[in-house]
Amino acid sequence: MPKDSSELREKIVQAAELLFRSGVMSKSGHGNMSARLDDETMLLTSTGNLRRLSTDSLVVVRFDGTVLAGSLDPVTAEIIPMHARIYEERRDVGSIIHTHSPHVTAFALANEPLPCTYESLLRHGLAEPVPVARWAPRGSQESVQNILDAIAGRPSLPAVLLGNHGLLAFTAEPIRTAELIIAMEEGAEMMLLAKALGGAKPFPPGALEKEQEHMRRFGSSPS
Repeated sequence: MPKDSSELREKIVQAAELLFRSGVMSKSGHGNMSARLDDETMLLTSTGNLRRLSTDSLVVVRFDGTVLAGSLDPVTAEIIPMHARIYEERRDVGSIIHTHSPHVTAFALANEPLPCTYESLLRHGLAEPVPVARWAPRGSQESVQNILDAIAGRPSLPAVLLGNHGLLAFTAEPIRTAELIIAMEEGAEMMLLAKALGGAKPFPPGALEKEQEHMRRFGSSPS
């Protein structure tokens, strides 16, 4: 059994509360969240609804799908590979969150990458469009492979859109992942509004490097 996970459980709950408090969740409250415990296990939300999430709602699961502690809804078990394979492929990732945030999901439904034209996304390390993983049935081997194909060769990419479905974000820890989703949802909404004014304009070359240097200078965190 992995080491005590109480602090990490609290962070996942705080991240879920932040998402709802920020108004970026869909009306259904659907989503799933996980956090890496070690190289073989993770904490995973036990159901597909993140509303009123508690520390007891988190299950300890091996990457191979074996439940070590807690009880997992069958409908949630099907998404274990989606989380596990990202942890296996990306050692830098410590937290994964899936939501149906409305404005970002609009891009996913259109199968259009989410452009990076909003400065907050730069501050989260995004300088290129968030790609779209082609649709396949939820949790299927094909769906997982499509996600891996979308992030292949992009070792710093922290998110992917799930075609005709929603979004998947992954960073070092739960709060930061939730903050990234908030920035993506804000950016997506503003980009859609900007279309009425001729469309959002791209950053000049080197914008990410300038932003990161500015943040280092002032000790800023993503916002």
